[in-house]
Order: sequence, then C-alpha cells, then structure tokens
Amino acid sequence: MEYTLAQKIIKEHLVSGTMEPGSEIALKIDQTLTQDATGTMAYLEFETMGVPQVRTELSVAYIDHNTLQSGFENADDHRFIQSMAYKYGLRFSRPGNGICHQVHLERFGVPGKTLIGSDSHTPTGGGIGMLAFGAGGLDVAVAMGGGAYYITMPKMIKVELKGKLRPFVTAKDISLEILRILSVKGGVGYIVEWGGEGIKYLTVPERATITNMGAELGATTSIFPSDEVTREFLKAEGREDSWRELSSDPGAVYDRVVEIDLDELKPMIACPHSPDNVVTVESIEGTKVDQVCIGSCTNSSLYDMLKVAALLKGKTIDPSVSLSISPGSKQVLAMLADCGALSDIIASGARVLECACGPCIGMGFSPNSGGVSLRTFNRNFEGRSGTRDGRVYLVSPETAVAAAINGVITDPMKLGEMPSVELPLKYKIDDSAVILPADPDEAKDVEILRGPNIKAFPDSKPITDEINAELTLKVGDNITTDHIMPAGAKILPYRSNIPYLSNFCFEVCDKDFPERAKNAGSSVIIGGENYGQGSSREHAALVPLYLGVRAVVAKSFARIHAANLINAGIMPLTFSDPSDYDKLEQGDELVLKDIFAGMDKGNIKLVDVNKDLDIDLKCAFTDRQKAILKAGGLLKYVGQGNN
Repeated sequence: MEYTLAQKIIKEHLVSGTMEPGSEIALKIDQTLTQDATGTMAYLEFETMGVPQVRTELSVAYIDHNTLQSGFENADDHRFIQSMAYKYGLRFSRPGNGICHQVHLERFGVPGKTLIGSDSHTPTGGGIGMLAFGAGGLDVAVAMGGGAYYITMPKMIKVELKGKLRPFVTAKDISLEILRILSVKGGVGYIVEWGGEGIKYLTVPERATITNMGAELGATTSIFPSDEVTREFLKAEGREDSWRELSSDPGAVYDRVVEIDLDELKPMIACPHSPDNVVTVESIEGTKVDQVCIGSCTNSSLYDMLKVAALLKGKTIDPSVSLSISPGSKQVLAMLADCGALSDIIASGARVLECACGPCIGMGFSPNSGGVSLRTFNRNFEGRSGTRDGRVYLVSPETAVAAAINGVITDPMKLGEMPSVELPLKYKIDDSAVILPADPDEAKDVEILRGPNIKAFPDSKPITDEINAELTLKVGDNITTDHIMPAGAKILPYRSNIPYLSNFCFEVCDKDFPERAKNAGSSVIIGGENYGQGSSREHAALVPLYLGVRAVVAKSFARIHAANLINAGIMPLTFSDPSDYDKLEQGDELVLKDIFAGMDKGNIKLVDVNKDLDIDLKCAFTDRQKAILKAGGLLKYVGQGNN
C-alpha cells in the first residue's frame, strides 16, 4: 500500500486503532510544548497525575503570551511554570526568548516526529515535516506523562502548488487563498499536505507560515515534505543531524486535491471579522489605515523581518499610522541588530515590541476606537485585538509595509522593485535563554513556587443518565474560543484562576451569561455551525464547566474544542436535524434522557419541557470518550488508572 506523508508518520507512531478515516486512533507523542496562557493549568493537571518526570523525548515550556507584567499574576505564573519545568524534566524558554512556534521551529523541531502543543498553531511544525497538533492542556499533560494522544483518523487533502510566486506575492497570500477556497471549516476532519513543483521555491519560514495558517481551516494539521530545503534550514541552525528525507509515496491517494497556480496569485487580504473573508488587496485599495502590526507566530521569522526592513529602508511611515514590529525570537532580533536591519526599521518610525505574541492576542497595541488595523497575524476575530469595534485585516508583511508607508491599503506591487533578501547560511545560535531541568536525582527536592492567583482545577461531575438543565445561552455560527473565553491584557493574567475568569465567559456575546449560568446551576448552551473554532485554550471548556454547563448542542463543532469539552466532562452533541436549532429559545427548560443507552446508540433524546418538544441529538462518542464522560472528565479518568 502506498501512503501519504502524514499517513507514514501516523503509521510509525500508531499505538492503537486502525487507519480508517473516522475511526479513533492513538498516537505516541515524541515532543510537547506549552505556552504560559495555557501552561499553568496544564502543569497543575500534570502535577495531579503524580508522574515523577516527563516521559517524552522533549518537552518545552515557553513564556510568550502573558509577558505584560502589569501585576503580580503573570510573574507568579511564570515562576510556577519555571519551577515545574525544573522539577519535572522540561526545558524552560524564558520571557523574551521568543514565540513558542518560532523558537521550536528554529531549535527543536525534527522532521518525522510527533508534536502536540497547548496552542492551536502548533501545526507550524509541519513546515519542517513534523506531524504537529494543537491540543488542550489536559491532552498535553497526559502526553507528557507518557500517555497516547487520541484523535479521529483524518482524511487527506493535497494542495498542489504550480508555478512560482511573483515579487510581493507571498506565502501568506497562499494561506489566504486556500482559506478563500475552503473556508474556516473546510479543513475539519482533514490533514492538509502541501506538494507540487511550487514548494521547492518556498523556504522553511514560508512553509511554516502556511502550516500555521492551516489552523484557521479547522484542519487537524498541515504538513510539507522534508527535502533539501528543510535540510539547508536545519544545517543553518546547526541541526543538520536532525534531518531526514520524507515525502508521500508516488501512488498515494488523497480524498481531495486542490490546485493553486502561484504564477497567477495576487496579494490577498482577509477582511473583518474572519480569516476566510478574503479578497484581493487591489479590490479594496484606498481604505484608510490607522494601525499596522507586523509579527506573530505567522510572520515574524528572520526572512519576514529582513524583507520588512529592506522595504522600510530610507522611508518614513505615514504620520497617521502607528506601526509595531514584533520579532519572533531572540535569534531573529539579534540577527536584525547585527546586520543593521533593525536600525532601518527603527528609523522608519516603527515601534519595536518584545519577542512575544503581543498584539495578536490583545496583549497591548490595541487599535483606536473603530480603527482599521492591518496585521500579519492569523486571526481577526471580533474583539480579539482588545478593541471591540476595531476592524482587523490579515495581510502579508509586504502589504503591511505598503499600508504603513502610504496610510491606506495599497497593493504592494506598486512599491517598485522588491529588494533581494537571502537567508543566512548560518543562524546565530544562542540557547542561553532556555533553562535546562534539574538532574533527576535532585528534582525530588525542588520546591514548586505558587502565587495566590493560582487556583485549583475546577471539579467536574460524572455524566448521569438524565440531566435537567436550563438553556442559558443560544449563539450562532462560527463561535470562536475568543467569544467563549476572551483573550486580552485585562483577562489573560487570570488564566490560572478559573473562578475569577468565569466572570468574563461569553462577554462578547452576552455579558449577563455568567450570572445567569450560576443561578441556573445546571445548564445547556446551544450553538450553530463550527462551534468552538480558533484557539486550543481549554479554558473555553473549563470555565463553562465551572459555571455548571453540562452539555453543548451545536450544528457542528471544531475538533479541538469538542475534545476539550469531553476532557472537561461536558457532552458535545449535534442536531440530527439542523433545523431543530430554530425551535429552541434561551430560558427553555431542557431534559437530556436515557443518556447511557443513547451514548451506545449514538442518539440522545432532548426534551424541551416548555414546548413539549422532542429533539434527536447525535453523539458519535468512542468507548474511551464515553468512559471519560462517565468518570467526570479526563483528569478523573486518568486518576482511575486509565491511559
């Protein structure tokens, strides 16, 4: 049998299950990563498991999200994570060392290895041929303890790239084009594999931009072959011994094939408020711009920054525009400084921010009221920037620079000749900001340092055979984890304090929801298509758990969020007939009946007491997921001795 690249890596790491699309499989995980916004909770969960040391080949704890230390909360979380890493055998990447995905690509990623991270953009690692998944913190904690990672065996999409990118047309434009074609839910249930003649012209940083943005498709992950381009990148990072050649078999079969002609591709832009609301830049030229942000895990590599510096050299940004630059890592920043490119950026009037996620998660540099912000980021969800009525567009670094210089959205092809930018033959290697763990013999004496903001994991209840609950919230399609549990500088410091965090749950949709849910005691949320898209943050499940949510009923779910709900002990259920969504109203009294028998049949009955209405719901739970729900969540399931 001939396999796709992803199928080959799955086969190498298969612990249980069969590689039939739609069936549950368990994978051995080689590496894990966490970041601080999700990491504190993940390490509290890991600690509860009682495992003396991590059992992966490599696990890294990054500090890159909550770096704005306006109070003690973030600093306490960082100290806690550092002490956990030192005690339990993880490497610790200090604040300022860079964004987890950029640093992991540079220093730790290995072709053919499996990686899960408590961040939805972990598939960035697919840019060097890793099989990398975003996951909830509990799944990452279990993997660190030596447990397998369970997913539904995906189908396969092949994207064939023909031709070669023209100047000012970029990997970001490829990402936006595939989003235009497939939409934010078009990748659900698939792994996206990139191939064709066009990939040989794409550098590893460009490939990583594309696999990073694959998260916005809802895809399980995205991956490129590991070829000579990959080898040259790893060689320049001093890690050529990590390279291995990887590609799909010539006769591999894909469930869908999409072609993109790079010769014809134009600069693209995603308009508010969705990454798939994509048009050509030229179609909206002239739109006034207030702010431009360049960076994030999508476009903060040295390659991106050198192009930005070259385009800004000798120019000054428009007086009406505020421009921020966030290098992706300390390595990127140091090399920009050494070659003089940083001076060109500063001279243009740009503000250079820390090597961190920053504005992408609303951690500073929010736009003005109603402001138009062009960002080289991966998401433009409403309110994510920190300004509720901000209008955020997603663009390439080249398009971002064109707007910063001219003060309006401008086709970057009008900037003149594209300066030549070459990647270095050798990157500047300095791993001094990565702290190694304690010797295992000394680890048992290491003290875990906790601050007063760090609260315990919320208690969950086992699913019972009948649940009486109020419909406390009804929302529409494409509800993101930013809707459920917002990011931003005001809220992120409380990611380790679920009780306090609960006050902000769904505040974008309905600020009264938290109080209403608390008063109800036991409740159900109703949603539309693609419920829970976006971030892997398990807080979007843990906070509803704390507020008494027992089930979420939607037309369809995003993969990671559905898994997080099950891990928290909340049932994700879907309408057998999507039109039944219209029959339910906020405030209805609901009963879920004969749940245990319904789980086995794949069909649970929902009764609306107010309307004397019976509704059929689908539940395609695996035996393991049923056991997790009956135990009261993954943590209790593992505590019972299960894997």
